[in-house]
Amino acid sequence: MRSKRPSKSGRDKDSRNEKGGSRRGESSRREPSARSNSRRGDDRRGGGKDKSAKGIVLEMFSNSPDTVFTQRQITRKLGIVDKKGRDQLQGILVNLVRENKLLLIDGDKYQLNLRVNIITGRVDLANSKYAYIVSEETEDDVRVFREHLKYAMDGDVVKVEVLPTMQGGRAEGIVVEVLERSRTELVGIMELSKNFGFVVPDFKKLYFDVFVGERNLNGAEAGDKVLVKIVEWPKEPGKNPTGEVIRVFGPAGEHEAEIHSIMAEFGLPFEFPEAVEEEANQISDKIPAGEIAKRRDMRDVTTFTIDPADAKDFDDALSIQKLENGNWEIGVHIADVTHYVHPRSLLEKEAFHRATSVYLVDRTIPMLPERLSNGLCSLRPNEEKFTFSVVFEIDDNGKLYDTWYGRTVTYSDRRFAYEEAQERIETGEGDFAEEINVLNNIAKKLQAKRFKNGAISFETTEVKFKLDENGKPLSIYVKERKDAHKLIEEFMLLANKKVAEFVYNKGKGKKRPTMVYRTHGSPDPDKLNTFSVFARKFGYKVDPDGDISEELNNLTHEIEGKPEQSVLQNLAIRTMAKAKYSTEPEGHFGLAFDHYSHFTSPIRRYPDMMAHRLLQHYLDGGQSEDKEAFEERCRHSSVMEKRAADAERASIKYKQVEFMKDTIGNQYKGIVSGVTEWGIFVEIEENKCEGMVRLSSLNDDYYELDANNYRIIGRQSKRIISFGDEVMVEIVSANMAERTIDMELVETLKTH
Repeated sequence: MRSKRPSKSGRDKDSRNEKGGSRRGESSRREPSARSNSRRGDDRRGGGKDKSAKGIVLEMFSNSPDTVFTQRQITRKLGIVDKKGRDQLQGILVNLVRENKLLLIDGDKYQLNLRVNIITGRVDLANSKYAYIVSEETEDDVRVFREHLKYAMDGDVVKVEVLPTMQGGRAEGIVVEVLERSRTELVGIMELSKNFGFVVPDFKKLYFDVFVGERNLNGAEAGDKVLVKIVEWPKEPGKNPTGEVIRVFGPAGEHEAEIHSIMAEFGLPFEFPEAVEEEANQISDKIPAGEIAKRRDMRDVTTFTIDPADAKDFDDALSIQKLENGNWEIGVHIADVTHYVHPRSLLEKEAFHRATSVYLVDRTIPMLPERLSNGLCSLRPNEEKFTFSVVFEIDDNGKLYDTWYGRTVTYSDRRFAYEEAQERIETGEGDFAEEINVLNNIAKKLQAKRFKNGAISFETTEVKFKLDENGKPLSIYVKERKDAHKLIEEFMLLANKKVAEFVYNKGKGKKRPTMVYRTHGSPDPDKLNTFSVFARKFGYKVDPDGDISEELNNLTHEIEGKPEQSVLQNLAIRTMAKAKYSTEPEGHFGLAFDHYSHFTSPIRRYPDMMAHRLLQHYLDGGQSEDKEAFEERCRHSSVMEKRAADAERASIKYKQVEFMKDTIGNQYKGIVSGVTEWGIFVEIEENKCEGMVRLSSLNDDYYELDANNYRIIGRQSKRIISFGDEVMVEIVSANMAERTIDMELVETLKTH
């Protein structure tokens, strides 16, 4: 069991939480020293192809790792003939011994130190000064300063030599080899000189710029947002990687340039390969009688979809009919994507690669081509469609009597927007009002049972924008979740749960068949204790030793509608493990389900496609599939899901900054949502935009960070500004290129 990594506040005061855009906090205090070594005219240029003298000596020993050499033998072997060379060699040998790379034997002999501790791990770039190497081979993360990173970037897999440390000291190391680069393309702003340019990356933790020669500028002009591909890495420190511009997005700050740069920054695709589109276009849209005969025909059962008003891909529908015994037959019908996307097809390969659709503020980047996502697979009204269904027999109290799984053919009678369905719930009038209200009443019973069983009732805040035809934000609002949303959610949760249970129960012990589960671990006890202490400052009791679900649900009820709701909920969520995809049936803490899968959104999630295939395989009597192969796909899906979420947050942050640039000088009520050594973050109450009040702008005192208590303290006045305090702020600036909002503190309204 690896020990827990230090918290961000303990590990790295230049980074903070995962909230969208928060890494931009240091942007307007970009220290010249952080880049000055690599940004003085031509000496930024990547070069230095010749090995250093130190590298040549070390290579000689590496080629004969078991040999002991005298200094005289080394001199001869390297062809050194003058006193200057011998003196230089002596200095190099002394340094290599000091660095523990060579062993000194009998005072005048040298041998390669084969006992050097080399580990392999992944780079977690903390800031522009150093990174942590996260490895399964060591309990503690190893810190590597930028001069020893060998130009490794965030996410790269590296070999690291762990240096000897004093007892109790932090483990430090030196990257000896970059094994796998997570990316070779970067987004940034072009700075031009006469015959060359440098791309300054958007990623503020990155510690180098990229040199671009005149021939590789690709028409980029000063101030353009560009995508640069690194084509040559320096062989020695102090130089810069060399790159070529492969996309020019346009002037920084313009809508299309910024959205495209966000897509490139997170490695999102701009289009489908031609061959993939061609394969999609060749699929027939006919509903053959032979295929219908293999399926349960549910075309005559009342069926409808309920989705956002602007949705184009409808991957789930509900059907309902009354049975003779008085119970209800309710069908959850899901687009049968895997009927069209076959395992060895180009469409399959592309869907796996993308793993998820991505929803930016102004566009969707789909997992599947439009021919499938908005056409063949979409459960559009008044069209016959192939579906994969879970059909329940259930009574008015939400008691489940029977469940059927299988492929179906359905016909959607009506496409509802959430607002239309909500109107029928509130008024009881309109077409299908009776059916919608029956579903809503049963959904409420299902929800009550979930909460009684320990499900967490957190409601996440979803920020939405009203944009004009040019993408300019006209207003920001928080999406409200009403009964119509919760109705759909409850039946999707039930279907996902029952599919997971069905597969799990087909085996025993280690013989349980392979399945793709959506898992969510219990809260971290240490984080929960910290959160409990913090909540107490707001007057709320959260007993970390009690029933955690009950404690968190009680807190949710108490803070509902209060200014601190968002802050406390976000902090509570951070105590929990991240949800992920796995073949291990570890359960879902947040939903209080022992077994849970993702089955209901195969148009936009690859794990759902895997679940469809596995379920059908087991319905057909198949044996358990290769667990490790599916686990690898689960890992990839989890990584891509996080990347999509990060991109979505970045696009929201950008639009928030764009919206706020027209509010310079306005004052807003907000709540302190983060504290760092250089400033406090404030979230505006009315629109959820977050900006920073820099400590340098607080002129009444010199403030210092008290990281353990989430607050800053004035050195002389002892004035305290804490996480969660209500404040009034004035908007000072909004930098669209950096995606930052600067504020000034007007007054503190309420402290904790």
